Amino acid sequence: MKVIKEKHPLIMRWTHWINFPVLTIMIWSGMLIYWANDVYSVTIFGHTFVRFFPEWFYKTLHIPQRLAEGMAFHFLFMWFFVLNGFFYVLYSIISGEWRYLLPNRHSFKEAWLVLLHDLHIRKTAPPQGKYNAAQRVAYTAIIVMGFGSVITGLAIYKPVQFYYLAWICGGYHLARIWHFVLTIGYVFFFLIHIIQVILAGWNNFRAVISGFEVVEEQPKPAIETNSDDEKA
Repeated sequence: MKVIKEKHPLIMRWTHWINFPVLTIMIWSGMLIYWANDVYSVTIFGHTFVRFFPEWFYKTLHIPQRLAEGMAFHFLFMWFFVLNGFFYVLYSIISGEWRYLLPNRHSFKEAWLVLLHDLHIRKTAPPQGKYNAAQRVAYTAIIVMGFGSVITGLAIYKPVQFYYLAWICGGYHLARIWHFVLTIGYVFFFLIHIIQVILAGWNNFRAVISGFEVVEEQPKPAIETNSDDEKA
């Protein structure tokens, strides 16, 4: 028997969908800023052999070299990113949703089993509740990455005013590297997340939009027999 059950609260869905366009704009504007000082490369004896983003990359994506525009978008939408993440974490704590999100001591082992199941190497997946072990690890990691982006971003944005954050990150240049690595992490997370959504099917995607999912349940008997009556 098919039953409609609530899965995702409204605030969790809103923060999820708001985060996608905000992060997309942040990454895009970050690329505009980075191109103004494209420093990451393999350079030996003053000769650059490989750049992290070659010239064809910028031309293919039609990324203009406009630093001021990138900074304007980046510094505006960073506040939406911070506020959205703040409401998400705050609601998770107050509502108790964090219990479904945080990994437990079995999650990392089970996450590997989930991966093997998704790759069709293992036939059965480990039991799961609202989120499976891989989702718990991934969603918790993305929250930690968000905190890291805020800290490293502020260290880069105001290295003098937030000198203590720059010190925690290992200095301005290391903070920039961490910020860059976290951005690459978001891109990989997006790609894997979209693939997982496609594999999970329409029912899972519908739950993220409407908050409800359709599940199969065994119908309960209308009258439950008593064990003493059965013995008699």
